[in-house]
Amino acid sequence: MTWTPDSWRLKPIRQQPDYPDPDALREVEKELASSPPLVFAGEARRLRGQLGAVARGEAFLLQGGDCAESFAEFHVDTIRDTFKLMLQMAVVLTYAASMPVVKVGRMAGQFAKPRSSNLEVQDGVSLPSYRGDNINGIAFDADARTPDPKRLVKAYYQSALTLNLLRAFAQGGMANLEEVHRWNLEFIKDSPQSERYEILAREIDAAVAFMRAVGITPESVRELRETDFYTSHEALLPGYEEAFIRVDSMSGDHYATSAHMLWIGDRTRQLDGAHVELLRGVENPIGLKCGPSLEPDDLIRLIAVLDPQNDPGRLTLITRHGADDVDRYLPPLIAAVEREGLDVVWSCDPMHGNTIVSSNGYKTRPFERVVAEVRRFFAIHRSMGTHPGGVHIELTGQNVTECTGGATRIGEENLADRYHTHCDPRLNASQSLELAFLIADELKVGAALGA
Repeated sequence: MTWTPDSWRLKPIRQQPDYPDPDALREVEKELASSPPLVFAGEARRLRGQLGAVARGEAFLLQGGDCAESFAEFHVDTIRDTFKLMLQMAVVLTYAASMPVVKVGRMAGQFAKPRSSNLEVQDGVSLPSYRGDNINGIAFDADARTPDPKRLVKAYYQSALTLNLLRAFAQGGMANLEEVHRWNLEFIKDSPQSERYEILAREIDAAVAFMRAVGITPESVRELRETDFYTSHEALLPGYEEAFIRVDSMSGDHYATSAHMLWIGDRTRQLDGAHVELLRGVENPIGLKCGPSLEPDDLIRLIAVLDPQNDPGRLTLITRHGADDVDRYLPPLIAAVEREGLDVVWSCDPMHGNTIVSSNGYKTRPFERVVAEVRRFFAIHRSMGTHPGGVHIELTGQNVTECTGGATRIGEENLADRYHTHCDPRLNASQSLELAFLIADELKVGAALGA
């Protein structure tokens, strides 16, 4: 079947909202199609090249951000603090592994979320499930839960503002390595992670001072004062994504311009489905979530459709199995990919397979289970001679209490203190930085073993 930006409309589709006015939806999609792109083809090509280095074992991917962005929490401080946290994590990983870290945010477009049920029932009342602020509202009433296409326009403008801030932060001085101490967030300054980070920051200061003494300065070397920071989200709404597919004037190729990288979720990766059809035709780097139900042969078939040229950097496989099941499901996937000689990025999502409901009714993720899956991910790849290329984490730079555990010892009784997520629980800054140091230790082990 010949691919076109709208050929996905001929395919079966899942996880879509039921808009009461299809004509209004079409008008919104038409409006978005005439709006400026959010990202540019050249930026997506640069990310694809950097992910190619990850696929070859020469770099590491750090992908993180909100479970689901919200209209209510949109604020410059929220964006800044998550960006600073990503910088902190990246410098910890770079220093440990002595390799570049590719930074990709779940930001500037990560609004929609797949749901296990189309309906939510409370006190005998049944309403459409909340699917993200770009679809409907979180309040449990009929008006809020009715999908409204105008929300797509608001999400577009919020994404544009977020991207403007991220570009300013990445290129306007905040990423300067001489500012490494200022990346530390105020509320974690008394934590063990903060102390360990400050020791690392002093070592970086000494290295930067030495380079300045021999004439290598942030003023003369871009990489010391700026950084590349990319955006990504799940391409859950093909109509929205189609509106931003543009033909690149330089190459003549089609690019999705809603984000630098898009991924297909575990619930929407059907080989004959609309989501696979949509993304197979764009030249962006793309991700594929790989959960326990994905059979190795089906993965090979999906790779053949999504990356027929076997181009390193095109496809990132984001595995999400859970700490208890990763040893059962991950090795057969790696073995199948290796048998076929395929060049992919392997990334670990240790969040979605480790979600539980606490005794007091909160959806949470125990930090020790997140860590356990990450450690097994690294160990399995080392044992099979493949590169554990990255991590994919739901996190925030805010002082939330949504995941239990970590050095700050958040217990179930603390979840109610600052539980702010609109969907799934996120690691807070302290837990995220702690995880970065644990990953750094794994990278050091791999470097020592030559893996």
